[in-house]
Amino acid sequence: MPTTVKGIVALEKGAPVELVDIVVPDPGPGEVVVDVKSCGVCHTDFHYREGGIGDNYPYLLGHESAGVVAEVGPGVTEVEVGDFVVLNWRAICGDCRACKRGEPWYCFATHNATQKMTLADGTELEAALGIGSFAEKTLVAAGQCTKVEESDPAVVGLLGCGIMAGIGAAINTGQVTRGKSVAVIGCGGVGDAALAGSYLAGASPIIAIDFDEKKLEAAKEFGATHTIVSKGLGEDEVVAAVQELTGGFGADVVIDAVGIPATWRQAFYARDLAGTVVLVGVPTPEMELSIPLADVFGRGGKLMSSWYGDCLPERDFPMLVDLYKQGRLPLEKFVTERITVDQVEEAFAKMGRGEVLRSVVVY
Repeated sequence: MPTTVKGIVALEKGAPVELVDIVVPDPGPGEVVVDVKSCGVCHTDFHYREGGIGDNYPYLLGHESAGVVAEVGPGVTEVEVGDFVVLNWRAICGDCRACKRGEPWYCFATHNATQKMTLADGTELEAALGIGSFAEKTLVAAGQCTKVEESDPAVVGLLGCGIMAGIGAAINTGQVTRGKSVAVIGCGGVGDAALAGSYLAGASPIIAIDFDEKKLEAAKEFGATHTIVSKGLGEDEVVAAVQELTGGFGADVVIDAVGIPATWRQAFYARDLAGTVVLVGVPTPEMELSIPLADVFGRGGKLMSSWYGDCLPERDFPMLVDLYKQGRLPLEKFVTERITVDQVEEAFAKMGRGEVLRSVVVY
């Protein structure tokens, strides 16, 4: 039978979120109901609330989650009841042109659950990133569940979005390897994860760039060997500072974890000749970029964007959880505080003030 639980919903643009009753249907073919154990408070959820992603209100928010499979629908073979899973928002199809050419991390036909969760009055909810896990239970496609070794859900659940995006931007997209120099612009959760990924890969030097000196101090815990305080510096001065730390050449890989034209230009010019720029910060639709085409031609290299860290959850999540359990990946340092679900609105405010890397709802 359908289950009624409490969930955090954005009912209209810009309004404070509310904790209300939601109805989770029984899983249909290819679907799974998950008992949610944790859910990180991500900037993406705030963007949903503010209308920055769409206007399909009401939204059931939450997506950085770990939990336990409670029910499976007909035909589900990926997971079983009782499995500990990290949720992802890229259930691959296995049949599109990207999947068929052996690049499923670029799958062009990712999917979510077919059924909708609803408000108590039957109003259909749009689940954030197809997950909607600021709730005691959620309904997802089976392919959105990645079985991993049981761990602290508040920690490993963060792999479901921002942490994977940052680590993957470095290792998967940027192809950071031993001895390469890396600069990361923006040291929030995604940027710090990119630093951690670069450290895992053996990069050196690893340069962290941010306005906030406190964030730069924290960045050292994730592998930064050098820091640049960009507050008060012009774009050219930031570029010069990176070049000074890399023998006058620029970094082999520069990762823009902010996603605005100014930081992308910094990334473009702060890389070495034939270097790589990776955009993982998410721009807003109105942003435009102007850069001389002759500079693009003359500097060579790669200009790349990173979708979800170009990850393949079934490959990457178990590996990263294993590294965490070995003590080689400090995922626990991303968890600033553990909160209850009725504190999400307050957590948004803390996030906006830059006081936390991640607030995590724990059930």
